[in-house]
Amino acid sequence: MSVNPMAYEAQFFGFTPQTCMLRVYIAFQDYLFEMMLVVERVILKKLEGFPDSKISPFQIRKSTEKFLLFMKERFDHLFSKMEQMLLQLVLNIPKNVLLPEDKVHEQYPYSKEQFQTLQGEIDQLQKQYKVEVSAGQALLAELEEQKMVQAELEKTLQWFDGLETICREHGTSNLKESFAFLTQTSKKLQDILKEVEKKNQRLQKSNLHVV
Repeated sequence: MSVNPMAYEAQFFGFTPQTCMLRVYIAFQDYLFEMMLVVERVILKKLEGFPDSKISPFQIRKSTEKFLLFMKERFDHLFSKMEQMLLQLVLNIPKNVLLPEDKVHEQYPYSKEQFQTLQGEIDQLQKQYKVEVSAGQALLAELEEQKMVQAELEKTLQWFDGLETICREHGTSNLKESFAFLTQTSKKLQDILKEVEKKNQRLQKSNLHVV
């Protein structure tokens, strides 16, 4: 069998020419074996008509195998010539012939160096694309964070609006003055709380002396 891979022919036919030839060889060989068995059965049938014959079935089988070996050798020799002819003339695509899907290579030829340059450019573009995708994802995350911050700001503004409304209801229209008032009130409450704690501590000490 041929050792030439014949990849281009396999692309065109959809199978390797060597595989095709191997299947033909096996089919012919199987047919030869079957024919030898048929011939052997016919000889044995004819032998039954000669009861005085000294030829045994074993001798017939041995002669059949010998003849089969002879026929197989001749068949292999003829098939080798047939295979060479078919692979060179029938199942072979000439070097100057291009398949339809490869016509573009004829229209736009390029060298190995040009191909490597194009491959490098493609790799670079893929890297840039990945960087842009990552930047886009980061931007989307930042936008989501800004939306959350904006929502918090809106809540704060609503709180200030409510506070300003409460101040107006209590006669204070200036928000700055309201904060100053709240600060003073808070300081007074802290002073009162400290005074209460001091009195509580003095009372506890007094109770301890009484006991």
